[in-house]
Amino acid sequence: MSAAFAYTLLRPEAPCPAGLKTWNGSDPAQRFAVYRNNVIVSLVDALADSFPVVQALVGEDFFRAMAAEFARGTPPRSPVLAWYGTGFADFVADFPPAAGLPYLADVARLEWLRVEAWHAADADPLPLAEMAARLADAAALPALRLTLHPSLRVLRSAHPVVSLWAAHQAEDVSAALGAVDFADAEAALVVRDGLDVDILRIEAGAAEFVDKLLRGAALGEAAQASGPFDLPATLGMLLRSGAIIEAAPARRIS
Repeated sequence: MSAAFAYTLLRPEAPCPAGLKTWNGSDPAQRFAVYRNNVIVSLVDALADSFPVVQALVGEDFFRAMAAEFARGTPPRSPVLAWYGTGFADFVADFPPAAGLPYLADVARLEWLRVEAWHAADADPLPLAEMAARLADAAALPALRLTLHPSLRVLRSAHPVVSLWAAHQAEDVSAALGAVDFADAEAALVVRDGLDVDILRIEAGAAEFVDKLLRGAALGEAAQASGPFDLPATLGMLLRSGAIIEAAPARRIS
């Protein structure tokens, strides 16, 4: 019964599960239809909360129709609706009616990274004095290993995702959108600083560098394996945003 109920709940074409009864003898199919609609509406509302810029870019009607299609094929795996939306960006990328907006899926990816950053674990930033002491030892710098804040994420896109997101935070959204160059490729750094999640545009090489740090590479290794970028400026940005929580020198082998 429970399997049949779950299967039909997200499929409007499916009949009401057999065996349902109502307390007052009314038609269970009608009540089930109302419940099914409420479930879809709740899931679509959750997606709208997590992807407001995607919704703004396509309009509410288009977004809700697209989100409903996603919801019917992708039921939530957690009772916490704040986490509902994993895989939505990939769905958008393959959604035929959105094919004319090639940047839309990456905007969704950026917004989902923002959700992940908001719910990530807390961690205290490394005190500036301690980081300054580490940076002062030039000989040890290449082997220095940085531990970054649990909320930190990076995204590299062939589209101006940071500019599109930022335009929708402006007072005059239309004017800000008019200044976006849709031919630009952009990289984003997402990190929670206190109670705010910052989305910062960074160089593509800096995004590669940060990604390698997240994967455990030492400072010198990450810098050498990345494309061109301003290393001092990138480290300064990470420090200002509280993204560095530990800087461990290389272990000495005796």
